Amino acid sequence: MSARNNQANKAAARERLRQERERQAKKDKTRRQLIVIGSAIVVLAIAGGAGYAIMQANKPTHWESVKDEKNVTAPKNTEGENGTTVVIGKSTAKKTLELYEDSRCPVCASFEQAVGPTVKKDVDAGKYKVKYVGATFIDNSDSGEGSKNALSALGAALNVSPEAFTEYKAALYSAKWHPKESDDKFAKDSYLLEVADTIPALKSNAEFKKNVEDGTFDAWAMKMSATFDKSGVTGTPALKMDGKKVTAEGSDNPPMTVEQFNAAIAKALKA
Repeated sequence: MSARNNQANKAAARERLRQERERQAKKDKTRRQLIVIGSAIVVLAIAGGAGYAIMQANKPTHWESVKDEKNVTAPKNTEGENGTTVVIGKSTAKKTLELYEDSRCPVCASFEQAVGPTVKKDVDAGKYKVKYVGATFIDNSDSGEGSKNALSALGAALNVSPEAFTEYKAALYSAKWHPKESDDKFAKDSYLLEVADTIPALKSNAEFKKNVEDGTFDAWAMKMSATFDKSGVTGTPALKMDGKKVTAEGSDNPPMTVEQFNAAIAKALKA
């Protein structure tokens, strides 16, 4: 092989090596660019996900969103601003017993189971009317929804009739259906409707069912709850007549037996 051919071969080899290095350099550059772009996309995705999570966390709940509604749909058989005055009984009754209750309240359930039938008998007899004020403060203790949801369902029952309201309230507080305070069963429409099926006026009542499932009276329930919050009452059950607390003799507690209740009511009616 001549020296000239040998040099040409070396030059060609060097050229091929140079070209290969350039191709490799371009590949490395492209790979680095893709890594940078990929990293940027991941960062943006994380940032976007975090932003979405923050946005969702700050988004008001359904109950918060209806709390300040201006156009409130109130049930039939109500009075006053936003329909938050609920009075059950004969118009000829001269006295009105104010009754403050939270649907999830276990003490309210005990009161209703023991004294509820006596209250109904007195109201039917025209001894006094009952002004019902619903509370939802138990929901605040565990971020629950049962007190609010049950109050809305009670509104749906009141929309049917005062009698349906009274019977449904008694069923919700009954030993069979009232859950433990720690069990937020009333948050489920299906459970509220199951209880309602025990009330003839509500069973298979399409309008009642729709109002419960659609939350027709959710905003009303929140307005009613706000009425309780402004009442100065700090616990449930609580009873008042003529603005004065009705309590068991010798205590500051509500009357929890028929005997205590009858004695307290007799005294309140004479005042």
